[in-house]
Amino acid sequence: MTYITPPLENAGRALRARLAQGGVLRMPGAHNGLAALQARRAGFEALYLSGAAMSASMGLPDLGIITVDDVAFFIRQVAGASGLPVLVDGDTGYGEALNVMHMVRRFEAAGAAAVHLEDQILPKKCGHLSDKRLATPQEMAAKVASAARARRDMVIVARTDAAASEGLEGAIARARLYLEAGADAIFPEALTDADMFRAFAAAFPAVPLLANMTEFGRTPVFTAAEFEAMGYAMVIWPVSALRCAAKAQEGLYASLAETDATSAMLPEMLTRAELYETINYFGYEDLDRQIATSKLAE
Repeated sequence: MTYITPPLENAGRALRARLAQGGVLRMPGAHNGLAALQARRAGFEALYLSGAAMSASMGLPDLGIITVDDVAFFIRQVAGASGLPVLVDGDTGYGEALNVMHMVRRFEAAGAAAVHLEDQILPKKCGHLSDKRLATPQEMAAKVASAARARRDMVIVARTDAAASEGLEGAIARARLYLEAGADAIFPEALTDADMFRAFAAAFPAVPLLANMTEFGRTPVFTAAEFEAMGYAMVIWPVSALRCAAKAQEGLYASLAETDATSAMLPEMLTRAELYETINYFGYEDLDRQIATSKLAE
């Protein structure tokens, strides 16, 4: 939570306004408050909070193990630190209709601008793995309707994982049903080539679509501009920052175990000055000093 910059007054409305401006919205993953600050400093306008990144941060696999309260903790960090609209991975909604409503209320209260729900059933898997099991279209539509009923201004994104098992037409049919149930945007997961992305977008010319540019998955590498040309309004890079951070930590621990010193890793570290600048350390000191020396009017 930042105490110097005022919090975003209404994250959902801010995200809707940005989407209405047109142009692709780049939403890199930020798995904690520090990552959120770094992404904002790099110039990004919105962020993504990945279930896989949150789970991995807790030392857990992305199998639907984390809870609504766990995710709310991450939302408060990322949204509070950055002051940017945050799209949050809501997995399967943590249960059925009433659970989905509870999730939406908790996430919106924590500061989320948007949430996406997926049409898998538990135990859910990463969208780029095989043998995913799906809810019926009607079951998923009921969850979407519950989310739409519970939100105040939050953007509801319906994710479908059906392309792998039901083909592109099956995914399109599901997406139409989810839109009728109240979804604001659609997230077709794990499409495997440009033709699939274009064909899906052609079926929804007036609907905001989200593309997932994860590494090591089923989707080939496309830039945000390429996704925009294919008809997509939002692009996420869900776990990229966490992967880089985890690789750097792995190198540090290996070097420290081998040499009993961190000297070899100093060039890879943020300096104290760089870290303090990122988190606005001295700004907080100034704020504390102002508050501590404030006097009531006589």
